[in-house]
Amino acid sequence: MRKMTDIEKGVIARLNKQGKHFEVLVDCEKALDFRSGKASIDDALITTDIFKDVKKGEHASENEMKSLFNTENKKEIAEIIIKKGEIQLTTEYKGKLREEKKKQIIALISRNAVDPKSNIPHPPQRIENAMEEAKVKVEEFKSAEEQVQNIVKSISSIIPISYEIKKVQIGIPANVAARSYSIIKHYAIIKHETWLADGTLSVELEVPAGLQNDLFDELNKLAHGRIESKEL
Repeated sequence: MRKMTDIEKGVIARLNKQGKHFEVLVDCEKALDFRSGKASIDDALITTDIFKDVKKGEHASENEMKSLFNTENKKEIAEIIIKKGEIQLTTEYKGKLREEKKKQIIALISRNAVDPKSNIPHPPQRIENAMEEAKVKVEEFKSAEEQVQNIVKSISSIIPISYEIKKVQIGIPANVAARSYSIIKHYAIIKHETWLADGTLSVELEVPAGLQNDLFDELNKLAHGRIESKEL
């Protein structure tokens, strides 16, 4: 049994199964770690009791658990509830998610956006400062990619910034095609690829405008200038 302080900090993981409610009290972060294989069920559980309603202290029916989960083992039932159900998130954990998402967004902008005057990327600290000045709100449950365009608009009044994605098609000679992947993935996202009859690799890419020339320079250096490209 956990200490009372652990119980007070616990959150509810709940699962609705055939109209019946089942809840367990868990450590928020460790329950999420358990779901992703990074922690044990013992780490995740505050108590092994299975409830119908944790807040009211109502325990789940033994008969219903056996009927719906095909087991009387409470840890096995708790595993199913945590893996398939909904886990409440603490304010602290949501803050941690927002901070992680913020770092991802800053990295994306720093890598993909440029100062249009110099065509040079902004350093991460400058982007972070601009986000703070613009009072940007980061949403923890949206991907960084979904949020980046609106955030760039928000900070564009504070720092000169251009975030433009180019769609290009590149033909890479057969003898260097395999070695080109690491270069391409460093600068761009591969949307489609085709191997032609002569062994040439034809790829359609999305690449930040500010990194397009760097990508072409690297590939042409590898292929001794024999790269073919066109914007789509």
